[in-house]
Amino acid sequence: MNIQLFTLFRRFISLLLLIILMSGCQWQENTPTSLEKIQDSGVLRVGTLNNQLSYYIGADGPTGLDYELAQTFAEKLGVKLEITAMFTLSELFPALERGDIDIIAAGLTVTQDRLQGFHPAPAYYYTSQIVVYKKGQRRPRNLAELAENKKRLAVVSGSSHEQKLKLIRQKYPTLEWQSIPESDINDLLVKVATGELDYTVADSVDVALLQRIHPDIAIALELTQDEPVSWFVKQNSNDSLYALMIEFFGNMKKNGTMTLLEEKYLGHIDQFDYVDTRAFLRAVNNTLPQWEALFKQYANGFDWRLLAALSYQESHWDPQATSPTGVRGMMMLTLPTAESVGVTNRLDPEQSIRGGSEYLRKMIARVPDSVEDHEKVWFALASYNVGFGHLMDARRLTKAQGGNPDTWVDVKQRLPLLGQRKYYIQSRYGYARGNEALNYVEGIRRYYQSIIGYETTHSRQFTSDNLKIVDGLQTITAPPTTPAAVAPLDDKQ
Repeated sequence: MNIQLFTLFRRFISLLLLIILMSGCQWQENTPTSLEKIQDSGVLRVGTLNNQLSYYIGADGPTGLDYELAQTFAEKLGVKLEITAMFTLSELFPALERGDIDIIAAGLTVTQDRLQGFHPAPAYYYTSQIVVYKKGQRRPRNLAELAENKKRLAVVSGSSHEQKLKLIRQKYPTLEWQSIPESDINDLLVKVATGELDYTVADSVDVALLQRIHPDIAIALELTQDEPVSWFVKQNSNDSLYALMIEFFGNMKKNGTMTLLEEKYLGHIDQFDYVDTRAFLRAVNNTLPQWEALFKQYANGFDWRLLAALSYQESHWDPQATSPTGVRGMMMLTLPTAESVGVTNRLDPEQSIRGGSEYLRKMIARVPDSVEDHEKVWFALASYNVGFGHLMDARRLTKAQGGNPDTWVDVKQRLPLLGQRKYYIQSRYGYARGNEALNYVEGIRRYYQSIIGYETTHSRQFTSDNLKIVDGLQTITAPPTTPAAVAPLDDKQ
């Protein structure tokens, strides 16, 4: 009898265990995958870096290579895009590990450390690691010299560059460097350009981008061949999200979209050119007379030479000029801008010049009345290039540093600071290409002054009610505008 009870008990326990195991399998099957969680929530959460390539707020809103790719991927999934822009590399992978984000899209190279627990998507471009130094300084010609010269070498802590130096030190044990936490590569590159550092290690694409505004940065050594740059997702038992990413990048390459994006964001880095004075004067002599009548006709209260200088900065007075970013014509108008000023054909020179003049007037109307009339145009042009929010960030920073936020000479000194981490993390609108905005405005000013000088030299008579002499320079007085509804420069902006 006891034996029979024991046998029944064993059968009961076996049946109970089987039920528990089956229930466990069923529970596992009902757990939603990463892809299902995204689809159920209706939101794709993407972690990226706030810099000049991956993601930043431009004049027309969010932009960047990774931002545009992420936007397209979210559309493919039929969900909204939520961008989490981080200021340091060290924040990204922990956020992905915790599940705070679904994808890292930040222009990161594939390394062995990053393969531990994470899947890389197919590469969307390639970059190499290089040692950079300042032109005119001693250049290390090989790794042995780099290891022996004891100069100041620094890299971003936790970066692929730090990992590479650790491998190199196995062969060159005297190699020393400083790992900088809470920093980014742009900060270190700028320090090399200014002489605060002797060397740093950076990706070739980042160097090429920053050389456009810091030409003293030079290449000393190449540490690697081309390395793949990829997005990353967390490894899971169900990799449906990863599989969809592979399909997505394959289709983007196949249909040519990836090529267009690479041209838009990377195509210019090997073709950056300084406009020299002789080329400009030749254009004034040979090309400007063809368009001078239109600039005068649509000056709209401005000095017509301002419009001419703006147009040269934008298109070199080429009515058929186009850009991968979608701007076109003599004044290189975007489609939304053209529509806002009634331009139906951006490649028509007359429409383009008329529309550019009207849009500049609208930009000036937003500049606070506390700015002198003759300087409003420079603030407006900076706003056109970098965005009104970033311009106001520069004015707030100017005020905080004891400068005058209503004078261009003070504000223009702070515009480049919006590209430095220690400043833009405290600003309202984050990273901005402030150096480019400064160069844009100052270029127009130089062209404007050159046209006036050319006319004076060639005894061409002209008059302008808007021309004034300020500090020995001829400056523009903006035409009357409707007072702008601009709030005071305080924390509410």
